[in-house]
Amino acid sequence: MKNRIGIEEEKAAELATRLNALLANYQLYYQNLRGFHWNISGNAFFELHQKFEELYTDANNAVDEIAERILTLGHTPLHTFADYLENATISPAKDMHNGTETVTTTVENLSTLVGLERELLDLSAEANDEGTNSLMSDYINAQEKTIWMLSAYLGK
Repeated sequence: MKNRIGIEEEKAAELATRLNALLANYQLYYQNLRGFHWNISGNAFFELHQKFEELYTDANNAVDEIAERILTLGHTPLHTFADYLENATISPAKDMHNGTETVTTTVENLSTLVGLERELLDLSAEANDEGTNSLMSDYINAQEKTIWMLSAYLGK
């Protein structure tokens, strides 16, 4: 049986479950970036303060897109902090102030997101779900570049 957009119900349910895990991780990533933006100090304050704002704005947009994709598939997005903490593999970053640790944590968080998105890319391709597939492809493309740039900032 297919849902209203022509995707098999079982596959849509599995995609929604995986998208909810991605959503939870994005919420933790977003909150980490907000904390970094607010609390960064040191020589790189001005550039990192601005960069973290750019990244959390992008993450906020992604959160909305992911939740809307879950709804499009006919399911309910997670929407409580308890759900996010329970379903995320990204950990909350607390009391980080210096550039190296905040950028390193951001790279680690992005790497986690890219891994989840790659899994969703494969799953959405199998389900013939071009909407999810396209979204994941766009995220991966942008995040790989951000990982490269932030790694270069770290001298890696």
